[in-house]
Amino acid sequence: MTTIPALDRSAGRLLVVGAHSADFVWRAAGAVAAFVQAGGEAKVVALTYGERGESGVLWQEEGQTEENVKKIRHGEAERASQHLGASFEAFDLGDYPLVNDHSDIERLAELMRDFAPTVVLTHPDQDPFNPDHPVAYQMVQKARLMTSGAGVESGFKTAPPSEFLVFEPHQPELCGFVPSVFVDITSVFEQKKAAMAEMKAQAYLQTYYAERAEHRGNHARKVTGNKEIRQAEAFMRLVPNVVASL
Repeated sequence: MTTIPALDRSAGRLLVVGAHSADFVWRAAGAVAAFVQAGGEAKVVALTYGERGESGVLWQEEGQTEENVKKIRHGEAERASQHLGASFEAFDLGDYPLVNDHSDIERLAELMRDFAPTVVLTHPDQDPFNPDHPVAYQMVQKARLMTSGAGVESGFKTAPPSEFLVFEPHQPELCGFVPSVFVDITSVFEQKKAAMAEMKAQAYLQTYYAERAEHRGNHARKVTGNKEIRQAEAFMRLVPNVVASL
């Protein structure tokens, strides 16, 4: 396991793609805030609002409608992104299940070509409890390859190859997730808490992910010996990183 502050990308571009509008907050809000703090630019994309599968509290309101749930969820995610210094965009593809076609992947690829991220974060490719998270992974993987695959640049607009990591799922041991990167989020933890507080449709997750940050902070301290680390987020690298020396 290694630790690289703010994903070691000052003045780079970070793209976070979640299946639902709140996914980035629980799993990567600290990394987003730390990336921006280090001088980078961050963009969050939600493929859906999670209006069906992630908004149970909102549906308890009498007379609730799907469009109103989407509006509420968009506002929550937008305000959360602002706490982190990131921009937010929603594709509104519909959740539970998230279904996509070539045009949706091309839309994501075009966004990647324009934004040219240096780091891409998304879900792992397995999740036995959520049907949308693996679909999001597949979309991101395909879109990323479409922007930089062999032969593409000869006739199409491209983006440079990016680092590619997945963020920690709710139950990592059931999703094939093994952390290879810890991001120290101690200095931005208050921003993460402020972002989580915006997600009132899923307020029950705030305590869980605050505690998870403490747990990963403990692990990061053991790896580095840095006793100043209090909170961290865990990620798994999917492609090797290249360094000048070890």
